[in-house]
Amino acid sequence: MKIVFITGGAKSGKSTFALKTAERYGGKRAYVATAQALDDEMTQRIEAHQKERNGNWDTVEEPVNIYKSITELVTTYEVIVVDCLTLWLTNMILTEPEPAKDKIYDAFLKLTETLTTAKQTKPDGAIILVSNEVGLSIVPDNRLARLFRDYVGVLNQRVAAVSDEAYLVVSGLPLRLNS
Repeated sequence: MKIVFITGGAKSGKSTFALKTAERYGGKRAYVATAQALDDEMTQRIEAHQKERNGNWDTVEEPVNIYKSITELVTTYEVIVVDCLTLWLTNMILTEPEPAKDKIYDAFLKLTETLTTAKQTKPDGAIILVSNEVGLSIVPDNRLARLFRDYVGVLNQRVAAVSDEAYLVVSGLPLRLNS
């Protein structure tokens, strides 16, 4: 399986590009949704993403244990979209306020190991991972926000390192980052 990493700012078109990228591959499609409907606004966002998929996808809601979902889905599906890694990290932080750096980095390692194993499981298909790029803005004014920004930067670097294709999406336009 190919590993495709897509990053960009909020509302940059990352998810839409992920779905378009998935169309390059045939077979069954699974969407791993990390978002949780914790308020009305997030519920509306989730519903908008569901409409964009037009019912052509099987959806797995998994806010934290995405490794298990990927490992299980790779045996049945040709295309898996994980949207998004930034919310996955947020969910981990919310389950344990200010988790130890080692615990977070262990989760990143487990994810990259899962992706590497999945890559070897099937010759065809793709796992497409979506994440926000949060390091292009001002330095946050509080410790937790700075930690989050730093964690996302490390996470994105690690996933990009094991990816076959990596893209930055800006204003709906994808820019290929690797060859």
